[in-house]
Amino acid sequence: MNMTKTSFAALLWSLAFGAASASQGAAAAEPAKASGYTEKGADTCLQCHTDDGESPVFAIFKTKHWQRADPRTPMAKLQCETCHGPAAKHAEAGDTSQINSLKANSTQAPAERNQVCLECHRGGSRTGWHASTHESNNLACGSCHKIHATRDPVLATTTQPEVCYKCHRQQRADFAKPSTHPVRFGKMACSECHSSHGSTSTGMLVKPTVNQTCFICHAEKRGPFLWEHAPAAEDCTLCHHPHGSVYMARLKKNPPMLCQQCHSVAGHPAVARTPAGLPGGGAGGSGFLLAGGCINCHSQMHGSNHPSGVKLMR
Repeated sequence: MNMTKTSFAALLWSLAFGAASASQGAAAAEPAKASGYTEKGADTCLQCHTDDGESPVFAIFKTKHWQRADPRTPMAKLQCETCHGPAAKHAEAGDTSQINSLKANSTQAPAERNQVCLECHRGGSRTGWHASTHESNNLACGSCHKIHATRDPVLATTTQPEVCYKCHRQQRADFAKPSTHPVRFGKMACSECHSSHGSTSTGMLVKPTVNQTCFICHAEKRGPFLWEHAPAAEDCTLCHHPHGSVYMARLKKNPPMLCQQCHSVAGHPAVARTPAGLPGGGAGGSGFLLAGGCINCHSQMHGSNHPSGVKLMR
């Protein structure tokens, strides 16, 4: 028996799902034909969309979209045509303009292509999609998601950043710097901080504010503190670059230059009592400013709960 890999796969699919589709197709053949749907459903699609063709689809059989026992899935409804629309004309002529291909080269606008997905994937994190930055920039669901893939790259921690980097090139460069979050090591994904489907906060963050987003991981910085450092309580990004920096701890500058953006050298004991004062105080650099700079002494820069921690030194 001489049978190609493609026809064998199609046979397996027909044995598994063909009985149900055949009975449904026989009962509704004429109405389906009149409405523009194919009579054989997915069996018609598989005659052309093989693993050896330009648009293979066999991988979808391993996804949640193709679970026949789940009435919410496309397989339990109109199979391929649940998402791609009536395909009778497309099957006859092979014209991609006669079907919703969900691809970037589709004749349909992104909003039309997205509506197919939003029919099922509504609510939850997708509630804010229609007011999101991604939606206003005409992104389609297929721009990020691979529906036919066994494992959608954008849903995996290790592969998601590469999907985001297609547009966010500056962030790719930031994550290549010496001090970063462990995104390039596959230990963290963009979606742990950002809500790609929309958010009411700046930068499409998963929490209402920058600090609340940071506190998901950095809970020890939350406070409340007896002695509070105002910038740390207001916005973490006043001192830190969230994606990456050439300075330690993702700082925007190294101490003491970072600290002196707010704190004047005037009145500091190092200026009044030592021959070598702080930079900007009219004398050479102090030995206390080497290495960690200000945080050599003021180590509790995020806040202190010590009764004598008013200077954030303990």
